[in-house]
Amino acid sequence: MPGENLTRDEAGARSRLLTVHGYELVLDVRDAAGPAPASGPRTFRSTTTIRFSAREDGADTFADLIAPHVHSVTLNGESLNVDRVFDGSRVRLEGLRAENELIVDARCAYSRTGEGLHHFTDPEDGETYLYTQYEPADARRVFANFEQPDLKAPYDVTVLAPEGWTVLANGAATGASAPPEGGGVRHTFATTRPISTYITAILAGPYHHVRDHYSRTFADGTTLEIPLGALCRKGLAKHFDPEEIFATTKAGLDFFHDHFDFPYPFGKYDQAFVPEYNLGAMENPGLVTFREEYVFRGRTTRASYQARANTLLHEMAHMWFGDLVTMEWWDDLWLKESFADFMGAYASHGATRFDEAWITFANRRKAWAYRADQLPSTHPITADIRDLQDAKLNFDGITYAKGASVLKQLVAYAGEEAFLEGARRYFKRHAYGNTRLSDLLSVLTETSGRDMAGWARAWLQTAGLNSLTPQVGYDADGRIAELAVEQDAPEEHPTLRPHRVQIGLYRLDGGRLVRYAHAGADVTGARTVVDALAGAERPDLVLVNDEDLTYCKTRFDAASLDTLRRHLGDIEDPLARALCWSALWNLTRDALLPAADFLELVRRFGGAETQIGVLQMVLTWADSALEWYLPRERRDAEAVLLAEAARAELRRAEPGSDHQLAWARFFAGRAVTDADFGLLEGLLSGKERVTGLVVDQELRWTMLLPLAAHGRAGEAELADELTRDDTASGRRHQVRCLAARPSAEVKEAAWAQVVESDTLSNALVEATIDGFARPGQHALLAPFTDRYFAAIERVWRERSIEIGMAVVRGLFPGLQQERATLEATDAWLAAHQDAAPALRRLVLEQRDDLQRALRAQEAAEAR
Repeated sequence: MPGENLTRDEAGARSRLLTVHGYELVLDVRDAAGPAPASGPRTFRSTTTIRFSAREDGADTFADLIAPHVHSVTLNGESLNVDRVFDGSRVRLEGLRAENELIVDARCAYSRTGEGLHHFTDPEDGETYLYTQYEPADARRVFANFEQPDLKAPYDVTVLAPEGWTVLANGAATGASAPPEGGGVRHTFATTRPISTYITAILAGPYHHVRDHYSRTFADGTTLEIPLGALCRKGLAKHFDPEEIFATTKAGLDFFHDHFDFPYPFGKYDQAFVPEYNLGAMENPGLVTFREEYVFRGRTTRASYQARANTLLHEMAHMWFGDLVTMEWWDDLWLKESFADFMGAYASHGATRFDEAWITFANRRKAWAYRADQLPSTHPITADIRDLQDAKLNFDGITYAKGASVLKQLVAYAGEEAFLEGARRYFKRHAYGNTRLSDLLSVLTETSGRDMAGWARAWLQTAGLNSLTPQVGYDADGRIAELAVEQDAPEEHPTLRPHRVQIGLYRLDGGRLVRYAHAGADVTGARTVVDALAGAERPDLVLVNDEDLTYCKTRFDAASLDTLRRHLGDIEDPLARALCWSALWNLTRDALLPAADFLELVRRFGGAETQIGVLQMVLTWADSALEWYLPRERRDAEAVLLAEAARAELRRAEPGSDHQLAWARFFAGRAVTDADFGLLEGLLSGKERVTGLVVDQELRWTMLLPLAAHGRAGEAELADELTRDDTASGRRHQVRCLAARPSAEVKEAAWAQVVESDTLSNALVEATIDGFARPGQHALLAPFTDRYFAAIERVWRERSIEIGMAVVRGLFPGLQQERATLEATDAWLAAHQDAAPALRRLVLEQRDDLQRALRAQEAAEAR
């Protein structure tokens, strides 16, 4: 299907030709809960009417549709030959008039991969649940359309569904009646505002549905009423906490109304937590969808609740940044995602109980950005997106977290009120329209008086990551004679940027590292002298990006690094401490700090970390340091030390605390000795107890996974566990554990299920891959290296892009950590120059991770 991968040039030509006036969409899902067909995909009826005008009489164009069968295509009253005009992904439209009407009647396929209209049957009760996910271009799997963000239109939606089902769409429900034939219920919905195809949505099934209401009276006396809804599967209802969801929702709506001065524009506000979701969430106006893992089945930490609140507010910010005002093409994806990521933390900090949001952002979100920005596939925040495959891969750490970090720098550069006033003018000026970078820069220039074009060139239109390093000289009295900040950039991306920073000086005071002096500075060029700190007393620690205002890798002078080795846990300010942890991790990834040294810091200071989100991130880094950056011959000894430390912290943590739970999870993953496994088995059986630790079902699966991977829990034990938890979540856990078992036959079966078959859903593919690729199973995985490179081009060609991405990333043989794997990767890249660019990008990224690990291991061996 050569037309499936829409290019930017094709979209631009179509945009210049067409104006879309509206869609009428009728979907018939009444047989969704019935038996699957004996052969072929399960399908539903989709009938679409599109009214549009063309600027050129007699012109040709195409509509987008991916469907196994099209009954009819009618253009301006003329029935077209389906075999001639439909090629499987496009409907050819010839001889357009000034005003046109297109009607397409098709059988579209339900999805098992989370793309399009996803079909899920709950194994617990046999109920069927449907929802849509379209970004960037899967609405065409559900209805015929012009699949690009700048051809906005209003939508009238009708859904025929079984009786007793909840059915939702972007617009509010306007009626439910008996259809003229076939039974079920005919649901109709209010016409939407003009929106892009990728944010249209429907949801249908016997969902558990809780309702609430938001009301806001503005200064001019007008009142806004917003019906609220929160939904999940019936099987998750006992775990659902809609009160917390609604509290965050109302706080967010108040916050954004206060700051944006533009009332929420899409009527109702439903939030649905849905099964087998590929993303964290999706900002469909009026019907936001989230992965159901945000409905917590067991005890979890404050960090998880904070992450959920951040996601709720991120998606809410999209109602303005992305839905009301939308990028013209995917080059400017950052115009919605960077802003929403920034606003998620900004609103979490300003509107909810999670006042640590910026600490977590500095430690967790930025780590994602730092990794992405050092890959060979790094790109400017404003990216060069040639086609839809490029767009799919650019939902990455640069577009989200680097963009959000740069916006935080913009707020420091332009001023908070100038930034917000710019946003307000942007919404009013471009409501229900599409924009480019220049549209945003123009309003920010107006409100800030700053050179936004120069700022954008440095920050938005170049790739790469700067490092900032302090240089400190002292006078005869031990005071600072000169403090300078050195800025460098990688050779392949040599841009030096303007950084607005706070530089903090810290010293030991009563056993605590406290800040006693600080100064703001504009770091420009290779070296900037900070005159304001001359004459200050000698510091024990210099932190060049204090308060985390800019986006950079923070480096240390030798004295500061020595202080951190001895006193990292004594830094009083939690944000400063989080920044130091992040900087030390970047030093480890860059082979400037041995992984063994980082693990020693975790063992010494991890237990003293008060911020649960920071601790969980540090423990994730500890896993990576052990499994990727430490020379293999040293891992066994270090693994024992790390497990011992985790076990001690588990016993030492406050009973029932978040920290105790975090250490329990970490200990399970790091268990290595018979005594470690014996404790896990004892906790599962009830023969062992840790005061305050509740071993609920989710923690049981966490403990079973390492037992399965080390051959201490087999098929029988995992089957018994499934009888305790025979749910969709339980089955995913069991599949992961089964694939983790240390057996050649098990690995062969898992490989066949994922690579040679397409029967598994996206969620079970993900679980199988995660179980298959376990650290420490190098000999078992070695035979699959050649098979991986032989299979990936076929998988990319034959499977959906979501499954293709999961296979290429998840089955890459990087865990072998051998030069031979690097050579095999290079050989494949050399022999497949003409492979799909998106596929080559994924392989290059995996290669870079492997090369970085080998470089760190070799540097440690050379010391």
